[in-house]
Amino acid sequence: MKDVAQFLSQFQSSGEKTCFHGRHINPQIYAGLNGNNWSLKDYEARGGYQALRKVLGKDGGEGLTQDQIIAIIKESGLRGRGGAGFPTGLKWSFMPRQFPGDKFLVCNSDEGEPGTCKDREILMHNPHIVIEGMVIGAFAIGASRGYNYIHGEIFQVYERFQAALQEAREAGYIGQNIMGSNFSFELNAHHGFGAYICGEETALLESIEGKKGQPRFKPPFPASFGLYGRPTIINNTETFSAVPWIIRNGGQAYLECGKPNNGGTKIFSVSGDVERPGNYEIPLGTPFSVLLELAGGVRSGRQLKAVIPGGSSSPVLPASIIMDCTMDYDSIAKAGSMLGSGAVIVMDDTRCMVKSLQRLSYFYMHESCGQCTPCREGTGWLWRVVDRIENGKGRPADMDLLDSVAGNIMGRTICALGDAAAMPVRAMLKHFRPEFEYHVEHKTCTVSSYV
Repeated sequence: MKDVAQFLSQFQSSGEKTCFHGRHINPQIYAGLNGNNWSLKDYEARGGYQALRKVLGKDGGEGLTQDQIIAIIKESGLRGRGGAGFPTGLKWSFMPRQFPGDKFLVCNSDEGEPGTCKDREILMHNPHIVIEGMVIGAFAIGASRGYNYIHGEIFQVYERFQAALQEAREAGYIGQNIMGSNFSFELNAHHGFGAYICGEETALLESIEGKKGQPRFKPPFPASFGLYGRPTIINNTETFSAVPWIIRNGGQAYLECGKPNNGGTKIFSVSGDVERPGNYEIPLGTPFSVLLELAGGVRSGRQLKAVIPGGSSSPVLPASIIMDCTMDYDSIAKAGSMLGSGAVIVMDDTRCMVKSLQRLSYFYMHESCGQCTPCREGTGWLWRVVDRIENGKGRPADMDLLDSVAGNIMGRTICALGDAAAMPVRAMLKHFRPEFEYHVEHKTCTVSSYV
């Protein structure tokens, strides 16, 4: 058993290469972290729970009302960091605060998007910032209970968050009558089951309730009918992590850290063909070229070919387009893709786009929950067609077939997984169609084979 533990330890990240590299730009979430100072006393030494004291009027001030907190979050320009980029303050304002009975606050830490590895490191190295953000969020929307749904395959992170919860509970930051106020909020961690679909907010709610993780029809939206049929607000781990800084420094200060409609900093998970892959916290609006430089540039002096800017579900962008973009929601959307979760997958000129799409299509085919026919059947079609092109059995009509199948999936499913599977296909065909045609005609790839 000892030998097994020793063997597995080599694959566990300490964060030294991924986030403690010292190459962030004006970090807020990563500020002051070294991998060993995750505990409550360390967090308090960095100014932790001062925002909560300010909210509850325990810092000598009058405290903040629910409306004031929501107004500050709206002013900050904080947008959801999980993928959709929806304005957080606006989402919180949807909560019917006067509704009688329990209301819930849920943190989505089910980080399953290929290429994304930021949330687990926040929870591992700075868990109290998530707890403080959730308690403030709960106060703002009038929630009495909350859950942090943690991805099932990162059990070490789950244990770390549980330890942080215990510290916060013993210190009076969660539980009954927090810090002597009349506000009570109970927070629990919920261990997920490793399914990609459970990252979809309504499937996540189903999973917490002990049911099969399948998306719900919307409307009704979670803000009116969520967990156990009660009003519920769901935000991403990184979103909650931004809240304490905003409350301490003000919404305008956070907005000025980024750019209009894109406030604050964002953590980007850079992977693929770069010299120094890892997580980089930079202000929104930073040019992509700067982010690429932070990551050491393209590996081995190769040429940049393409970038997937927001996780595997976002459309690919060729080098000529992405190099003119800034890393924010609006710039990437204007270029024809999405910022998504912030997973930046870099591909150099040795990469075959057909092979890359084959792997992506295989993933989405297997992660479809099967509830919607267009997604269940369509993702299988996409993979089989791309697979036969890659294996030298493609037909001239396959490109149009791929485009047709992708079009029949998009907009016809309960959740966005169908769109997530279809958009990479359409983007690959749009920007790299000659590569697919070469595969069909010559039964081989334009670049050297690789595993």
